[in-house]
Amino acid sequence: MGSTVLSLRIDGELLDRLRGHAAKRGMSVQDYVLRTLIRDDFDERFKAAVDETDKFYGRTSEPLT
Repeated sequence: MGSTVLSLRIDGELLDRLRGHAAKRGMSVQDYVLRTLIRDDFDERFKAAVDETDKFYGRTSEPLT
């Protein structure tokens, strides 16, 4: 899989916070943002897979209490 460049215009305060989060993890801002997007995408795909499995087996999602 290849890579593509994505340019973003971002608020200065948000960039400062991202720099802080990245620094705590010893990462560049670019790596931090990329990992965050990958994790969020995985979470969404995982939830969709669980929902499909539940539908297949006829289960309904019940909130955890």
